[in-house]
Amino acid sequence: MTTRTMTTPTIHRRPLVARLLEGRDERLLVVTGLGTPTYDAAAAGDDPRTFFLWGAMGGATMMGLGLALAQPDKRVLVLAGDGEMLMSVGSLATVAMKRPANLAVVVLDNEHFGETGMQPTPTHAGVDLAGMAAAAGWATTLTARTDADIPALVEAARNTPGPVFAVAKIMAEKLPFVLPPKDGAYLKDRFRQAVLGEA
Repeated sequence: MTTRTMTTPTIHRRPLVARLLEGRDERLLVVTGLGTPTYDAAAAGDDPRTFFLWGAMGGATMMGLGLALAQPDKRVLVLAGDGEMLMSVGSLATVAMKRPANLAVVVLDNEHFGETGMQPTPTHAGVDLAGMAAAAGWATTLTARTDADIPALVEAARNTPGPVFAVAKIMAEKLPFVLPPKDGAYLKDRFRQAVLGEA
């Protein structure tokens, strides 16, 4: 039996997400999971190539997989929380089976369910999401625990052949909401146009 070493996260989520999206080009498509990952991406700047999921908790990774398979010349980055990822653990096996080289999933793991009152998630007790992805067969997995780990995480998310699964152990911060557009039809239409051009 292995004993896990628990550490207090020190990474701030918004600077991390800003760095993940910094200098993005037209090839980078982003899908954000329900709640705070959406607010983090909006804080970094609204962009029509970001598909904000206001609902559909647990759907971000599978939506990213579909995009990656349909758009093999694009890089697809999914930003999800640990609660969202725990809701869609089965997607780890599906992505591992399809092996899209252009897909990266970054889990912003504050070890809490932020949308329902900050109850601890299983990752708070040591459940290892990156270990689960590695066991499923993802090409690259990693966990960032300090700011020193961020350059490697950003490089993996943006450039390493995938599928890439990266967990960022972030602080449980209460930050102001930064709300992107909320109209689902508008978000769908502008994202589609950004990816495919004018119909």
